[in-house]
Amino acid sequence: MDRLYLETKLAADDAGAISGIAWRFDQPDRIGDVIEKGAFNGALLPLPMLFGHDLNDPIGTWETAEAKSDGLHIAGRLLVNDVARAREVQALVKAGAVRGISIGFVKKEWTNRPGGGRNIKSLELLEASLVTIPMHPAAKVTSAKSAVEALRLVTAINRATAQLSTRN
Repeated sequence: MDRLYLETKLAADDAGAISGIAWRFDQPDRIGDVIEKGAFNGALLPLPMLFGHDLNDPIGTWETAEAKSDGLHIAGRLLVNDVARAREVQALVKAGAVRGISIGFVKKEWTNRPGGGRNIKSLELLEASLVTIPMHPAAKVTSAKSAVEALRLVTAINRATAQLSTRN
């Protein structure tokens, strides 16, 4: 499975709704790959939302994936009411510590680009992950709500984790 990392416009609300641009069509990523418009046709929804491409760390689902003129827009929900890890990741997104989306896919049709990278014409989208270090240098987070509350939650989680580790 190929993985591409991209810092995106990413926003999350208190109920776990999250959206962003999973890929931009207008420029290559840091390794020179370009995914062409039309390559994302046929994504099977809902798409798994993972943290850091860890297949054992599902944190939600992407309910929509739409290729628009500027890129692949995705929206979904972190499972904040059901999965503790999703609440942790939500806090990290709101605080700005996690601000990227990375896609996992299988290439179907591509050509090599002069100077490195690939022009990917067709792919099977398998998952989209929230990540800390994105691949795309030009995109940035434009919205994260309740950053102060998120920092409070991260601090509380870190304290609880420290207390548990001292008991063991």
